[in-house]
Amino acid sequence: MTTSPAAGIAAIMQTAPVIPVIVINDVADAVPTARPLVAGGLRVIEVTLRTPAALQAIAAMKQAEGAIVGAGTVIDVASLDAAINAGAEFIVAPGLIRSRALS
Repeated sequence: MTTSPAAGIAAIMQTAPVIPVIVINDVADAVPTARPLVAGGLRVIEVTLRTPAALQAIAAMKQAEGAIVGAGTVIDVASLDAAINAGAEFIVAPGLIRSRALS
């Protein structure tokens, strides 16, 4: 029996009461940021793809034992592929607001 992607995401989201959304500007800050979050029970961490260090930070944060690291602010297929290649275990995409009225 295989697990659906939706079931996997639901399990990840139920792992922690809060999911911190982190902006990493320097990859050297990634693991020192992740370790205390995981130790405090916040195992699921979203790293936004807003900085040049974000993809390297995702890969580095996975070194923090017990961390479940995902990518946020994924806005196109290229950033999706890059996040997956960096080891992201989940993806968050911002909402879309349609700019013209529906007819």
